[in-house]
Amino acid sequence: MAARLRLKVVDEAFKRAPIPVQMPTERPSEYFGKYVFNKQKMFKYLPAKVYKQMCDVIDNGAPFDRAIADAVAEGMKKWAMELGVTHYTHWFQPLTEGTAEKHDGFVEHDWKGGMVEEFEGKLLVQQEPDASSFPNGGIRSTFEARGYSAWDPTSPVFVIGDTLMIPTIFISYTGEALDYKVPLKKALYAVDKAATAVVKYFNPEVTKVVSNLGWEQEYFLVDEALYAARPDLVMTGRTLMGHDSAKNQQMDDHYFGSIPARVEMFMKDIEIQALELGIPCKTRHNEVAPNQFELAPIFEETNLAVDHNMLMMSIMKRVARKHGFRCLLHEKPFKGINGSGKHNNWSLSTDTGVILHAPGKTPMDNLRFVTFTVETLKAVYDHNGLLKASIMSATNAHRLGANEAPPAIISSFLGKTVTDLLEHVEKADIDQLTVAGKKAFKLDLPSIPELLIDNTDRNRTSPFAFTGNRFEFRAVGSVANCASAMLTLNAAVAEALEDFKKRVDALIAKGEAKEKAILKIVREDIKYIKPIIFNGNGYGDEWKVEAKKRGLDCETSAPVIFDNYLSDKSIKLFESTKVMSKVELEARNEIKWETYTKKIQIESRIFGDLCLNHIIPVVTQYQSMLIDNVHKVQGIFSGDKAHKISKENLYIIEKISDHESFIIENVDKMVEARKVANKITSEREKAIAYHDTVAPLLEEIRYHVDKLETIVDDEAWPLPKYRELLFIR
Repeated sequence: MAARLRLKVVDEAFKRAPIPVQMPTERPSEYFGKYVFNKQKMFKYLPAKVYKQMCDVIDNGAPFDRAIADAVAEGMKKWAMELGVTHYTHWFQPLTEGTAEKHDGFVEHDWKGGMVEEFEGKLLVQQEPDASSFPNGGIRSTFEARGYSAWDPTSPVFVIGDTLMIPTIFISYTGEALDYKVPLKKALYAVDKAATAVVKYFNPEVTKVVSNLGWEQEYFLVDEALYAARPDLVMTGRTLMGHDSAKNQQMDDHYFGSIPARVEMFMKDIEIQALELGIPCKTRHNEVAPNQFELAPIFEETNLAVDHNMLMMSIMKRVARKHGFRCLLHEKPFKGINGSGKHNNWSLSTDTGVILHAPGKTPMDNLRFVTFTVETLKAVYDHNGLLKASIMSATNAHRLGANEAPPAIISSFLGKTVTDLLEHVEKADIDQLTVAGKKAFKLDLPSIPELLIDNTDRNRTSPFAFTGNRFEFRAVGSVANCASAMLTLNAAVAEALEDFKKRVDALIAKGEAKEKAILKIVREDIKYIKPIIFNGNGYGDEWKVEAKKRGLDCETSAPVIFDNYLSDKSIKLFESTKVMSKVELEARNEIKWETYTKKIQIESRIFGDLCLNHIIPVVTQYQSMLIDNVHKVQGIFSGDKAHKISKENLYIIEKISDHESFIIENVDKMVEARKVANKITSEREKAIAYHDTVAPLLEEIRYHVDKLETIVDDEAWPLPKYRELLFIR
């Protein structure tokens, strides 16, 4: 039955036609932000005084005055109801892989037997979700449920369907952050404060520094019917078994290739919806692996970019079903082909329009460029293990170190031009880099004004690569919340810049000229950061040896990598920048270990079920058919001919028996390993046990299942195969 179902759904999948998309009559610029309560809408629906106060909150980080909350809520309600909205929700990002929302209607008694549409300021500003029902790492007990969601005015309210979506933070009753947004916003404040103080050495008029993020979202699409016929995909987001397709990506013909018609309709649909929600989608293309694609927006302020990425992933999954697809965001849904990442292009810019990681045209501009580049690298070097922990997960562990992703060792590629530049600054006579006197200062870097954005190669094996005017953090997983990596990176850079300023100010206090003091500290740090700079092949085994010699974190076990959050150095970083307390870090690690365990546990359970209830019965039936065939052959033929035919079939029967025996024996072994691990009370030790004893068995057993797929009759095999899953017609 299962085999016939597989062949039927494969046939139906190949016959699907593209679903037409209703294209807007306006240009994208005209419907961009249609469903966003942006400044244009605020100007129309809010009193002038309230509008001005809201702009101050959004642009300058001024405190939100709750006295204007009712006026803001009334304006939002009026705008939303004109769009047919009947409900509102606080939309937040708990410590899961998604978002959360509880919808309430604009409904209140009118005390005359009827009802009125009402939305007060107190409902806009704050709600009370159950904090014990979300991951909290023990901060909230089951009987201590109170938690709060509070509006983030810097992230615009938007409308989806009939609901007003209000981006919020989420904290416990006792004040600890239970989401990604709270620590991210604190990290962004810290880097703003630290970077502004340093950039004033070069540009005194600067009053604010903004962290920017441009994410690139990779994903797979599979036909929904084929997806439904794969319980492993449904339950875990990846195929736990499946032999390589004869053709996958070895011909390099999918990357940047012609987009299949069904996929193009899907892409158009999500782009229209994204633009209407203010997400500035710009790029779409085929990725390297079959059925793999990418979309990317124009960069935005980091807090808003994170919100938009979380929203975009939700849109993608919803729209995919409309077009008969399932959108896979797992980092490694298919073995043997490229996995999916989410490259985070990060930079700092000023309120005067200067990108701090871009070279300039004057000596001081270039000294500023060198300073911010070096201090960013210092942050990455000081916290390379922590940055790896920020992007590590049970799912991303499958991708890191494979031949399509950076290795599980954090290093930075700079390219020859910038590497040579730093070497020049380090080794040149410092007196030759400056000209005495108060009227002039000259940085002897003649090559820098010609350093264009593209005057550096790209290194796809580097986790943290300089790409002209920004750094690309390539190790972030496709399903991850960008905030995890971004709050860690921004906090680390804030710490490095604060330390830099203290050391420079100390030299200035001793009478050193400002420019010379900056250069002295920069030169110290160039010498210090050398171990993190690597321009070579990150895939090579020799790099692993070299990285260990350099003192970089080379750990590959995800549960152990999470320990980096609780090192003295990391606790000091987060507490000194006021991003997270030790209690919050401990809680988050409990969640990380518990999540890791649960993911491997679920994979193990569904894998065992597939082996014993799907694969073994089919294989046994096929084996019995071969045995029956041997008996019949011996009854019909005689002599050498019967012996030859029987020998060939007996060889296949024996191979099947060997694979069957291994699978059954080791599935039992895997179940026992789970039982032993489940008795461990420490979440850390339990996660390590799952990593060391359960996860390896998944791969060992899979080898034998995949071998059976190549032996058993194709019509009997119960699960859609890679050749069927990976090629959209």
